[in-house]
Amino acid sequence: MTTLMTRVINWAQRNMPKREELEHSRFAGPLARRQELWRFTRRSVPRGVAVGLLVGIFALIPGIQIVGAALMCVPCRGNIPLAALMTFLSNPATTPLILIGAIRIGNWLGYHADVSTFYALYENGAGLREWAMWLLSDAAPALLIGLFFIATIAGAIGYVVSAIGWTWWIRRKRRLAMERIRAGAASE
Repeated sequence: MTTLMTRVINWAQRNMPKREELEHSRFAGPLARRQELWRFTRRSVPRGVAVGLLVGIFALIPGIQIVGAALMCVPCRGNIPLAALMTFLSNPATTPLILIGAIRIGNWLGYHADVSTFYALYENGAGLREWAMWLLSDAAPALLIGLFFIATIAGAIGYVVSAIGWTWWIRRKRRLAMERIRAGAASE
């Protein structure tokens, strides 16, 4: 597990744009100049994860998700890279499951959306017009309420898990550092 995590971190460090590079961008410059939004701290990491999950699941529109998560990190003081990364939880493989879950939750909460119509539209590869007509029916409230419910729960769970994971990670790093110091002092 540790080697996988190290490989992922090394890949991200090589391939992600640096804050200094983003400062020269016309659109990302104002966000890049706020260094607290790019630091990995015990408060910014869980906030970034929660914001990324919340926006990524609720928005479900690629491109809008990352921009929305970055903008929402400003008032929340969350970590922008993690928020952007968390938006990828909703991808072409998971989006149908999220939508079906949202419709079912919306129906369970008393709204009405026909799940069989959703399946038929999805299976037949419906165009934008067909999807818009479906959303303009009484399905929109069920879908939106369900998406909000799932996004809120996912954001809360992501916040708690990342806070616990971050604490564990830092304690582990400190314990290993102390062991190295003790081993160095014992060898002298």
